[in-house]
Amino acid sequence: MIIIIDKGKYSGYMERQTVQRQITLAAIQKMDTHPTIEEVYAEIQKEHPAISKTTVYRNLRQLAKEGIIRQVSLPDGVERYDRLATQHHHFKCQVCGGIYDVEIQYLKGINDSIQEKYGFKVDRHDVVFTGLCLKCKKIRK
Repeated sequence: MIIIIDKGKYSGYMERQTVQRQITLAAIQKMDTHPTIEEVYAEIQKEHPAISKTTVYRNLRQLAKEGIIRQVSLPDGVERYDRLATQHHHFKCQVCGGIYDVEIQYLKGINDSIQEKYGFKVDRHDVVFTGLCLKCKKIRK
């Protein structure tokens, strides 16, 4: 499956679309998790074994830089990617390690508050809630 990217949708979009980039984007868009580079690479290898891990890494980084996908910073320190490029928060289950999108109002004003109070220039922030997901909560009862 090849995905055509609407260039007008992404203001920073400048890169030429290679077949490998299209394959990388298609792989992450069909994954409903927040995959690591290793997981995206494994998914791609199922149908395209000639694509190297370096190519996948480079394309994920570039897609995130262009705002087409989002790199997610979590306390575990593992680099993960999100197919949703919009600003949103996450929940991480302390038992199974599952990562879920949290659909609540994004805390837009917090960046300005930090800048006003401390003088930092904040580009973005990541909020990660932790606890038990519904599946693990049921098992623990």
